Amino acid sequence: MAALTRQTTCGVTLLTDESRPGGVALAFTERTGGVSEAPYASLNLGGRCGDEAAHVAENRRRALAALGARDLLDRLVVPHQVHGDHVVVVRSAEPDALAAARAEAEAGADAVVCAAAGVPVLMCFADCVPVILVAPGAFAVVHSGWRGTIARIAEKAAHVLCAEAGCEPSELLAYVGPHIGAADYEVSEELAARFAAEFGPSVVPAPRHLDLTSAVAAALADAGVGEKNVVACDVSTASATERFFSYRAESGETGRHGAIALMRAGEATLG
Repeated sequence: MAALTRQTTCGVTLLTDESRPGGVALAFTERTGGVSEAPYASLNLGGRCGDEAAHVAENRRRALAALGARDLLDRLVVPHQVHGDHVVVVRSAEPDALAAARAEAEAGADAVVCAAAGVPVLMCFADCVPVILVAPGAFAVVHSGWRGTIARIAEKAAHVLCAEAGCEPSELLAYVGPHIGAADYEVSEELAARFAAEFGPSVVPAPRHLDLTSAVAAALADAGVGEKNVVACDVSTASATERFFSYRAESGETGRHGAIALMRAGEATLG
């Protein structure tokens, strides 16, 4: 059964599925084990929050090393996240094809579906919902803030992933990483009402408090991903700033932890 466990490797603390489903190494990073200084201390993986570029590059190298992919930094795909629903598809590690996919991602995307071995994908977070989807022979990494969540970016990515992998949604595994929890996430009455109308009243467990885990799970269910195939981290980033970055709890000046996945050649079937 899919599960996330906490482990420290190469000085980096990860939440990961050690079984490597579908041959995919996947992880949600914590904020320790890097070289960045406050307010980005220390494993900041985000390149757009004000940190020094050299620190970000070293932190990304360390995060990849913790997944056994130290040699793949030059292939790393890191989209410019724009809170939309565009999905980039990576089908080849061949240099020209990979360069085109990376350019498309840099132009703006909030999900990457990857069917190419040896191509790591990173997305960065500080309260928004990270989602990693795994299929036989492919995976997706998804950034689902409130805008992306209500636009059903996780559901869209699941459909694209299934099309690329040639599988059914019931075959997918979904990992929902650390993000702001409902108790910490107070929103406007109007936004809460929009979410309740879209996903049902359970996504607003208390007045003006939004449960993004439930909303993402509902979107995945509508895509055909079974509840038993969804693993969710129950730690709220806003209440655990010693482990994770939180834009809301740290007044907007903070780093970014990551969701990272990659697939090695010859490891393409789910167990």
